[in-house]
Amino acid sequence: MKYVNVDLVEPGDVLARSIYTSEGLTLLHAGVQLTVGMINKLRRFGVTMLSIKDPFLDEVKEQEVVTETTRKDAIRNLSQAISCVQSGKNFDVRGIQKSVGSIIDETLRNRRVLLNLGEIRTTDNAMYIHSLNVCMMATVMGVGLGYNAAQLKELAIGALLHDIGKLSVDKEAPAYKKNSKTNHHTWLGFDLLRKKHEMSIVSAHVPLQHHEWVDGSGEPRGLTGDEIHDFAKIVAICNYYDNLISPFSAEEETLPAYEACEKVMGLAEKRFDHKMVIHFLRSIAMYPTGTSLKLSTGEIGVIIDQNRGLPSRPVIRVIRRDQQANRRMVDDHEIMDIDLSEKPTIFITAVMD
Repeated sequence: MKYVNVDLVEPGDVLARSIYTSEGLTLLHAGVQLTVGMINKLRRFGVTMLSIKDPFLDEVKEQEVVTETTRKDAIRNLSQAISCVQSGKNFDVRGIQKSVGSIIDETLRNRRVLLNLGEIRTTDNAMYIHSLNVCMMATVMGVGLGYNAAQLKELAIGALLHDIGKLSVDKEAPAYKKNSKTNHHTWLGFDLLRKKHEMSIVSAHVPLQHHEWVDGSGEPRGLTGDEIHDFAKIVAICNYYDNLISPFSAEEETLPAYEACEKVMGLAEKRFDHKMVIHFLRSIAMYPTGTSLKLSTGEIGVIIDQNRGLPSRPVIRVIRRDQQANRRMVDDHEIMDIDLSEKPTIFITAVMD
């Protein structure tokens, strides 16, 4: 599998990861052979990057922290909850709790695997993928921090529902005052979740505080340092990072993962708690599996594996091509795997499309 810009995808390429709708239904299944019409339709849906199969990487199996089934179920349960909130109805917490329980169980089983955020975003599913990504990142961090089962559940629920307040009122209605602190989406999210007796009040504080910065410059209350709950500090980082790598967020530009990590590091002790930033960087794949990049040797390769504890030194497959060979003809290429953790003189110089 490799992760490429949709403009470089060709008819006949095979999709490596399924694409979901906002209801958790499958829009396109992994394994489908893409046609011109499909590629154009994906562009209209706002898709910028795709995971496609590559004959040179067929035996490489991406290690996943959370399975596709669990991710799909989480999107569906989140969609149902959001639909209820948008229509002013009471939503059932049980679906959310079930999905969060599965995410936690799988994260604990795969605690040695770095998290790759490879879900394909569209204009339809972007909000749901964002919430799921934030939840998975926060859970991985919580496991790394040694939280117990009850703490992980509180953290994961708050993370999955961190933006629920954005949907709790009609922002076009005259009664909605954009600059009112009580109408800030963080307060609205807190107000929704605190009324859920099946849910810990700690989970409700995650939506309330996830825009608070440790230097006091955040919203809605300008809290500082230890006034901010650790769970909210975690989600603040995960939320910001995922917005940086998403083409559908309000950020000025979409960044590759390694640049987004640099931005997070630069805000340690300003926006973000320094200890939490360290744990975040230990949890995320700085160069996600499937990414194409250029090495200091001048060679171009694809990341096929990660080194836990060394997120900036992955394993890269370099393919030396015969100039006359078809790109799908494996026999006419020399393949070499380079583990950067064992090659201190080789560096990544650029990320490619």
